[in-house]
Amino acid sequence: MIAYYSSLAMVTSAVLYLLAMALFGAEWAAARSARPVRELVAVGAGVEPAAEPEPAQTGTSRSELLGRAALGIAVIGVLTHVIGVVLRGVAAGRPPWGNMYEFITTSLAFLAIGFVVLAIRFGMRWLGLPVTLLLTVGQGLAVTVFYVNVSDLMPALHSVWFVVHIIAAAIAGAAFNVGAIAAVLYLLKARAVERGRVSGYLAKLPDAETLDRISFRFHAFAFPLWTFTIAAGAIWAQYAWGRFWGWDPKETWSLVTWIIYAAYLHARTTVGWKGKRAAVIALVGVASFWFNFVGINLLTTGLHAYGGL
Repeated sequence: MIAYYSSLAMVTSAVLYLLAMALFGAEWAAARSARPVRELVAVGAGVEPAAEPEPAQTGTSRSELLGRAALGIAVIGVLTHVIGVVLRGVAAGRPPWGNMYEFITTSLAFLAIGFVVLAIRFGMRWLGLPVTLLLTVGQGLAVTVFYVNVSDLMPALHSVWFVVHIIAAAIAGAAFNVGAIAAVLYLLKARAVERGRVSGYLAKLPDAETLDRISFRFHAFAFPLWTFTIAAGAIWAQYAWGRFWGWDPKETWSLVTWIIYAAYLHARTTVGWKGKRAAVIALVGVASFWFNFVGINLLTTGLHAYGGL
């Protein structure tokens, strides 16, 4: 019965994320009624951009109301999501990380909690549409494609290092995804600025340099956690299988992902790459992360396939 209520909460959260995504999309659309901001791009010319005109009051008010409603529904979605994860653990009598369904729902819960904190505490509601899109797709796939019944853990998973490994990976993944979203928004904003016309919701985003800096900070936070994830996984592997490293597909791709993000941080801090080139590397990194997180489980076999789907 507890497992049933867990599944019900998970499905409810997916529906709420979908509704929040629709409202965040409506918020973006309503912002189009605001007057466009024309920005003069003249590198080295010493010309200041034209002053930003006041947006149309009606469009702004509607956009603000939609955004607040979307965030409120997202908060309810997060609460039901967390309840679903907790009830899954209660039903299983263990941490709810024994298969890909549980990994995905738990990791997405960390992302959802992080978004709500950023939106409420730091005014980053502008992350709403891409984050709820990711939550809707991820949670929807989890409850429809990857769902499995509650089962016991394999002996290899009975280790404190398994718990530490998964928590670190989930938090790092949430930060990597927020950093990647900021990178995408940076590319959109920078392109609009280059064209000399920033309108609609893009005008409500932070400036391109700020988005680039936010992306870097989230990646800088996530990378040490991902490094620790790999180290904790190696210790767990020694405990479970008698070796620290065996080039299992999941291990190998975790290392590939680590190398990509190491290259990103090296390019930012040493070579001085910023803006578009750094954003592209960040997007390659998050694609590698998701392939490692989901694709490896679906396309390959190995020691990490213990939980099936």
